[in-house]
Amino acid sequence: MITRRLTLAAGAAALLGSLAGCAGMGGPAGPEASAGHWSGRMSLRVDSAPPQSFSAFFDLRGNAKAGQLQLTSPIGSTLGLAKWSPGMATLQTGSDIRQFDSVEMMIEAATGAAIPMDALFGWLDGQQQSVPGWRADLSQVSAGRLQALRDSPSPAADLRIVFERPQ
Repeated sequence: MITRRLTLAAGAAALLGSLAGCAGMGGPAGPEASAGHWSGRMSLRVDSAPPQSFSAFFDLRGNAKAGQLQLTSPIGSTLGLAKWSPGMATLQTGSDIRQFDSVEMMIEAATGAAIPMDALFGWLDGQQQSVPGWRADLSQVSAGRLQALRDSPSPAADLRIVFERPQ
């Protein structure tokens, strides 16, 4: 359960702000928005009881409405594959496949913390998005670094992403 939760947490973190790039994508996230592609490293710490932390390499494609996130270990093993589209989301870890009604539900089930997906994709694009309880530091997005902190509701969470946007 903890491994499954940590894998999903990494996916959520990557989706949320991913974990960073040389360039952002433009436009609002929505069904008609263009898809983005980011890859890099991400980490997520959730101050739950017990505290949880996870880091992984990621490859993120899509937007808040439809996309895919693959997480890999430092030695290249696939840790998990998350896919989402309107009305459904799936998380595959090994031979285990779990289905959810939304990407937000999948992320919260995996990490114990709700991550604002619309805002995450905006943050990756360098757009300040106001989300109650969250503070995003976009000062280094142009250098491929993003940090987003959640203060409320509990548990607190710290998402850090180092990314690039493949050509």
